[in-house]
Amino acid sequence: MIRSVRFLSLLVMALPLGAQPRSAVPRSAPISDVRYTVRFTPGLGVERSVEVGMTFTVSGRDPVLLSMPVWTPGSYEVNNWARFLSDFHATTKGRALRWDKSDPDTWRIYCEAAGEVTIAYRLKADSLDNAGNWARDEFVLVNGTASFLYPEGRPLEFPSTVTVSTEPAWRVVTGLPATGARSFTAPTYHELVDHPFFIGRFDVDSALVAGVWFRLSAYPVGSTTLGQRAKLLDQMQRVIPKQTQVFGDTPWRRYEIMQIAEKGFGGMSALEHENSNVALVEAEALDEEFVPSVYAHEIFHAFNVKRVRPVDLWPYRYEAAQPTPWLWVSEGITDYYADLSLLRGGVWKEPDFLGATQKKLEHVEATVPVALEDASLQTWLHMTDGTSDIYYDKGSLAGLALDILIRDASDNAGSLDDVLRELYANDFRQGRGFTSDEWWGAVSRAATGLKFTEFANRFVDGRDPYPMDSWLAKGGWRIRADSTREARFGISLSTDSLGVRVGAVDPSGAAAAGGIKLNDLITAVDGVSTGDPAWQRWRQKYGAREGARVAVEVLREGKRVVVQVPVRISVLIERRIEPDPAASPKAQRVRQGILRGATSRR
Repeated sequence: MIRSVRFLSLLVMALPLGAQPRSAVPRSAPISDVRYTVRFTPGLGVERSVEVGMTFTVSGRDPVLLSMPVWTPGSYEVNNWARFLSDFHATTKGRALRWDKSDPDTWRIYCEAAGEVTIAYRLKADSLDNAGNWARDEFVLVNGTASFLYPEGRPLEFPSTVTVSTEPAWRVVTGLPATGARSFTAPTYHELVDHPFFIGRFDVDSALVAGVWFRLSAYPVGSTTLGQRAKLLDQMQRVIPKQTQVFGDTPWRRYEIMQIAEKGFGGMSALEHENSNVALVEAEALDEEFVPSVYAHEIFHAFNVKRVRPVDLWPYRYEAAQPTPWLWVSEGITDYYADLSLLRGGVWKEPDFLGATQKKLEHVEATVPVALEDASLQTWLHMTDGTSDIYYDKGSLAGLALDILIRDASDNAGSLDDVLRELYANDFRQGRGFTSDEWWGAVSRAATGLKFTEFANRFVDGRDPYPMDSWLAKGGWRIRADSTREARFGISLSTDSLGVRVGAVDPSGAAAAGGIKLNDLITAVDGVSTGDPAWQRWRQKYGAREGARVAVEVLREGKRVVVQVPVRISVLIERRIEPDPAASPKAQRVRQGILRGATSRR
């Protein structure tokens, strides 16, 4: 699923989100021999548009109902992609056909006779969104769910082809198998819409990873250096084998990393597909440590959610929201394994893994209590209480807990890997999604029969706080708390072109007592300019002088003001997860098993 910076099933609701009430799903006349075209030119790029065509054969005069998806799998929100469609036309043998709308996202075509029908329309592509279409003068991202119509009420297992028409010198990249230079085939509609396209000018690099070609396509040209692209591919060379080891399988013939680096985007988000992902990243952040973490997360999704997924999401439906209480597994446990694969592949060290775990714990503790199942279900609503994406971090911690508890119960003979491997073999390979009984049954079997009913009731369906100290102790770790005393002003600061700006003021803090106000520009503290990196040394100078006053110079509405801020000492408690030197031999085995991805059986 899409996840900001780190980013990415639900019970069917009586009235789907974003949809109108329907007594029954309308049924289109059958169609066959389905062919799509995508046309993109410099002129369309200037207009931020892309043109799509669809040709098919009908057997009679019954109306054909063509619908546009309302959401994209992995992006758990209703987008109503039909709103971007315009200039709709339907023809047969060169003559226009009559059409109307049967509902907001469905076009009804009145056929005259058996034969071939051609549809044409234009899509607006002016919003930068992993799940949508986005065009620039020499480039377009095309997503299938935002582009390709399907026959409503009909099985989606129909084959189709896609032909791309664009400038001869431009590139075309997609994960679909090619049938020609710019022609591709999909065995089902699900496969069709799960393979986005890059069309235009962009950089391309490839590397052989675990015997499979990985291709990195990066837009715009020159947005990444050769060194940055080589570094990312090297990181994935170390990460991917650790992910395929979990499942004992590499389910793709090649994998596409499709990256857009945009200045001002701020952070990173990405969206998984069957054998590719589309990532949006701040152009100035390509060397940040979260970049390989996001990619590790999205690539693991090729196993967990694209193949192993809850029965609520099998098969995908596109006419309405498809909620599930299992996103904590699809997203949270994916995030846990992203961290593990970075660790096991040597991109991270143990302190990096533990530091990431600590940040997740702090996020969960700072968020209002919410059940994992509830958080999964309500993600479609974009909650305003801070729980909108908590199933990532809270689900990741639940994954760590389950891994520890399974290994503890089995003396490291079993692991969470066994659970995923069993579901991959028994559900995905059998063409179905997993049920609650199958998930918890697999967990229990990996733990040599230990039941997890209480865990599910308290920590998945319930809102009980996680006993992380107890869980970590079984894994050979502990939480250590260190306290320090430090002089604090009680303000938050940001740096802009003019200097150090006050972004927030604690009304009970020292700065408020001294008269500092929101949006003040601090120019000097204790006579030292904030342009000098040494200006924050006032903390050391006044660290033991509570009650003393510090001169702070600010610019306020263009006027220089000097205020006297009283020194107040705060006790800061820093917690960190670290190896427990007193861990039992079994806990040490559990810890080493998690770090190395091994059990006593392997």
